[in-house]
Amino acid sequence: MNLRRPASAPVRAIKRLLSHHEIATLLLLFHAPIDVMAATPDVASLQEYGYVEIVSPDMGAPKLRLTEDGNAVLRGLGVK
Repeated sequence: MNLRRPASAPVRAIKRLLSHHEIATLLLLFHAPIDVMAATPDVASLQEYGYVEIVSPDMGAPKLRLTEDGNAVLRGLGVK
């Protein structure tokens, strides 16, 4: 019996349990990107896990936003 998934099927799994602060940060970013300067220490771990990324708009300060993996975590929690 072959239980392997096709190579084209993406795997979206929570890489580790998130703290309530990290989940709250994901929820904030779900509603709007935030300035990097306003980021909490939890953002560093979320960026390390690949759930948030820094984007640089043409004008203004760099912002943080959710990645596809970050959106997948929120979908798994029933937010999206």
